[in-house]
Amino acid sequence: MASTIIFGTDGWRGVIAEDYTFDSVRRCAQGFSSYLISHGKKDSWVVVGYDKRFSSEHFATAAAEVLAGNDLRVYLTDGATPTPVISYAVVTKKAAGAINITASHNPATDNGFKVRDEHGGAIDPAGLKEIESHIPGDINGVKCITFAEGEKAGRIIKFDAAPDYIAHIKGLINLEPIKKAGLTIVVDAMWGNGAGWFSHLLGGGKTRVIEIHNTRNPCFPEMKRPEPIPPNINPGLQATLDNKADVLLITDGDADRVGLGDEHGEFINQLRAFGLLAYYLLEIRGLRGPIVKTLSTTTMLNKLGKIYDVPVYETGVGFKYVAPKVLETNALIGGEESGGYAFRGNVPERDGILAGLYFLDFMVKTGKKPSQLLELLFEKVGGTYYYDRIDIPFNGDRKSREEAILKANPVSIGGLKVIELKTVDGYQFKLEDGGWMLIRFSGTEPIVRVYCETTHGDKVQSILQDGLKVAGII
Repeated sequence: MASTIIFGTDGWRGVIAEDYTFDSVRRCAQGFSSYLISHGKKDSWVVVGYDKRFSSEHFATAAAEVLAGNDLRVYLTDGATPTPVISYAVVTKKAAGAINITASHNPATDNGFKVRDEHGGAIDPAGLKEIESHIPGDINGVKCITFAEGEKAGRIIKFDAAPDYIAHIKGLINLEPIKKAGLTIVVDAMWGNGAGWFSHLLGGGKTRVIEIHNTRNPCFPEMKRPEPIPPNINPGLQATLDNKADVLLITDGDADRVGLGDEHGEFINQLRAFGLLAYYLLEIRGLRGPIVKTLSTTTMLNKLGKIYDVPVYETGVGFKYVAPKVLETNALIGGEESGGYAFRGNVPERDGILAGLYFLDFMVKTGKKPSQLLELLFEKVGGTYYYDRIDIPFNGDRKSREEAILKANPVSIGGLKVIELKTVDGYQFKLEDGGWMLIRFSGTEPIVRVYCETTHGDKVQSILQDGLKVAGII
């Protein structure tokens, strides 16, 4: 009997050659095939794409062979393709869903298996559990044909997903003013799928795009992992200073997340980035609509919701919660703490490329540098917001730790009064300044995460340390 495969917040990930093998990928593909067929999707099309990690193209081919062997039809991307482009292809090809071979921002040792629905968005938790239930216990339960057989039968077709996506993007944002603005933009593609995209979209004008880490290297040199947060982004921040650039855009390994750096080579954390993008849509573009946020992201969105009279919906952590709520509410923007943001008019999927373009448009329309835009946001919401997070391993039983958190019932954290405890996803302690501290346990590994946001920059570390105490870590 092979190992059990459990889907986490965004599909399944594993260590290559240890648990992430061709057999395990085929078993996942069989589970997704059976799930689709059980929902009446036999003979439907499914998009399959992949990133630039070790052997991703071969794992993608293996998944396509299983889909084709189960009387499904496959559009297989003809090269490494950003996650938002794969998701948009689901819509243009009228497909039943997608498989994406990527481990996103994980270390180089890993690869992953993501699934998407007919809208190009994440599948909700109930759907993921159903897919899991269809995954066979071993390779003997997998139906499969060869790639050559699939191509010959017309069940596997290679295609370029870029043209449709590019045409779509140009319908959402006018790129010409950005091209003419004369900006110097540094793009850190983190050795991933975002390489070349901003250069292609913004080339031919006065604006200059300088790319780093824009070739394939599955070892991800100069960073621990292709995740757009410190210290991984430090080379990009230095390149911004070296080139006297106006802004740094960072895309993670599969380009569904974005990170931002200002003209001074300072990182704009992902909560501030979310606030800036929402402010841009509401104030600069004059749009209105709901905001969907996970509980681990910024309270500035609640402030903006009140100012602009738009509803704000809070979900559990992960796009498996965000995407369904975005669809349900026709949200203007939806996002999470990891730097992934989805936008109305696009698929309900994180899109690092569109997010980066929107931020550039924000700069051009206001004539302001990133640090100045941040000052505008803080002025609008009435304060400066600070954020940090600690991930730390723990030993012992998770359930007993969770019981201990409830028993702890702290009256203050970091010197700030606790006014409410929310248990939507983990344990979030609301603080008197409008900030919060959140304790969450990983669903796939023995790690506890402690996050916080506060208007008191000098209290961030004490809030996190108190969070570790409440979690029983120190």
